[in-house]
Amino acid sequence: MNTDKIISYGIGRRKQAIAQVILKPGNGKLTINEKLGSSYLQNNLHYLQKINNPFLILGIENTYDINIKTSGGGLTGQTDAISLGIARALTKITSDNRGILKKAGLLTRDARIKERKKYGLKKARKASQFSKR
Repeated sequence: MNTDKIISYGIGRRKQAIAQVILKPGNGKLTINEKLGSSYLQNNLHYLQKINNPFLILGIENTYDINIKTSGGGLTGQTDAISLGIARALTKITSDNRGILKKAGLLTRDARIKERKKYGLKKARKASQFSKR
């Protein structure tokens, strides 16, 4: 990996998903796990909008090439992790970006995770049906 072209780096997490985001100067090319971003996200417009949201808020869309390595979880968790990683990387570029992204709620880590299963139950809270007789 050529480190002299890297402008910024950020890590995002959501549920079980982890995303490592690298921003380079370019024209807005999105690469996720060595695949084209739209094909990796199954051409889902909601996911693509969520990833581009930090750039749209700052008004700098199509300025950086985004290279992402993500693992764990599903597409929704990975998309949220990517969005957080991009926002963190953009704050490292210019500290002025921090206030704008913080106000938009893009720098907040969503800490909700799956609740563990308890013994005697079928899932975390689901119990078998009560029988009176």
